[in-house]
Amino acid sequence: MGSGAGDWGWAERRPVLFPFLLSLFCPALSEPLRYRIPEEMPEGSVVGNLAKDLGLSVRELPTRKLRVSSEKPYFTVSAERGDLLVSGRLDREQICGKKPVCALEFEAVAEKPLNFYHVNVEIEDINDHPPKFMQNSFELQISESTLPGTRFILEVAEDGDTGLNSLQNYKLSLSPSFSLINKEKPDGSKYPELILEKPLDREQQKHHRLVLTALDGGDPPLSGTTELQIQVTDANDNPPVFKQDVYRVRLSENVPPGTTVLQVSATDLDEGLNSEITYFLYRTGQVFHLNSKSGEITTSRTLDYEEIKEYSLVVEGRDGGGLVAQCTVEINIQDENDNSPEITFHSLVEMILENAVPGTLIAFIKIHDRDSGENGEVNCRLEGQVPFQIISSSKSSYKLVTDGTLDRELTPEYNVTITATDRGKPPLSSSTTITLHVTDVNDNAPVFQQSAYLVHVPENNPPGASIAQVSASDPDLGLNSQISYSIVASDLEARALSSYVSVSAHSGVVFAQRAFDHEQLRAFELTLQASEPGLFRAQRGGVRAARLRPRAAARL
Repeated sequence: MGSGAGDWGWAERRPVLFPFLLSLFCPALSEPLRYRIPEEMPEGSVVGNLAKDLGLSVRELPTRKLRVSSEKPYFTVSAERGDLLVSGRLDREQICGKKPVCALEFEAVAEKPLNFYHVNVEIEDINDHPPKFMQNSFELQISESTLPGTRFILEVAEDGDTGLNSLQNYKLSLSPSFSLINKEKPDGSKYPELILEKPLDREQQKHHRLVLTALDGGDPPLSGTTELQIQVTDANDNPPVFKQDVYRVRLSENVPPGTTVLQVSATDLDEGLNSEITYFLYRTGQVFHLNSKSGEITTSRTLDYEEIKEYSLVVEGRDGGGLVAQCTVEINIQDENDNSPEITFHSLVEMILENAVPGTLIAFIKIHDRDSGENGEVNCRLEGQVPFQIISSSKSSYKLVTDGTLDRELTPEYNVTITATDRGKPPLSSSTTITLHVTDVNDNAPVFQQSAYLVHVPENNPPGASIAQVSASDPDLGLNSQISYSIVASDLEARALSSYVSVSAHSGVVFAQRAFDHEQLRAFELTLQASEPGLFRAQRGGVRAARLRPRAAARL
């Protein structure tokens, strides 16, 4: 099983894993085909030979019509070789954000017979985002009375990449008065702390300008810089102190703007202006508002768990003398059941033969719910009593199959309603209705209107006169319901039959070909056919039934 990802040079720098096929002899694979490619591959790049990995030959491709079934057109299949090709931009950060594993899951569909196969393409990160600070420079005020060893939390940089390509450490330009250490939060993210190495003297130097550099772990590494402007202030013996270094709070999504998140608080042992604390909020993204006097943090707009699941805010408390303290506010957004399941049909077969066996595949159904946990777990069912069944195929995929005998003559079409319901409290659901048409097969024999006919014919009748008419009906459609009549047997000699009677193939009218003589011929039998054979017998100038055959029949 090969992959064409190396054609673009990636095989020289990064290994590309090939798909693992568990079975090629089932209608659908129980485990998906797996590919691994780097992000940002050019359009038209070969991911792998999908046809070969599914066990399909090139000669089968025109009839099997191998294609990709997906809501977003990231991939396509070449009609000539069955290669899985990149058809859209694969930006890992846009698709998966900070997820440690980024995989696109979709189905490959082949026709005649209709089969589908699960495909999993893992998108590997490349180092295409350098670390970036929110500001080109920021200011830090430090009192000249600050003791060596005091630490200050500095501005952090953002990096859109993941793993080793994400931000790994910080560096500070050389300074005899300051040094830098790299710290790590419980979630693994890095942040820098500035350490005062020796006492500051405002009278000797009022300002210090340093360069803070953030580096990722790529090869080669990418970096971003910001200027740290340190202003040395006059002595203020006591800096503010927050009650907590880190505040953690859970907040439900969809709370209205203006909702209180929490209130931070810092104290200062100084008096007067040096004890008056003003609060500042950094990195809010216009989502939260901080009351600079009270420290109360409120929401500025509606939050959406499906967009952002957590926020990390830096709050600074500054006293009137210029001393500052910082704390971190970690806000975890809690999911609410605010998204109904979405139902999407793929490869829907709207026309079904009435002799389709139970288990015939009618449609492939995808269910998507943007919520998480139980709010995103969905159950799919059919409404009412219909000869169809929903079968779970994977976590979010279902098959619609026949589950009973179909009869077009009884029910020519079905309006099938499918309902998807999540497990939220209260649950949300959505429904969609499709119309399935049952097509005709020739499964009904013609039926005569009478099981026996008795017709009296006087002797010396004129030749060519109508002596009887038989009629049969067929509930099938089209050619399957068209009926023709013919004489197939008689107790008269074959040579003499055509000289006595004939039948109109279209109307079923029986004609006398000659004048009958009662003294010469009192009765004779005819076997006529209306699509299926029937038996007639004529006797004493009349028609009466002798016995009825299993299919459409009568006797003349």
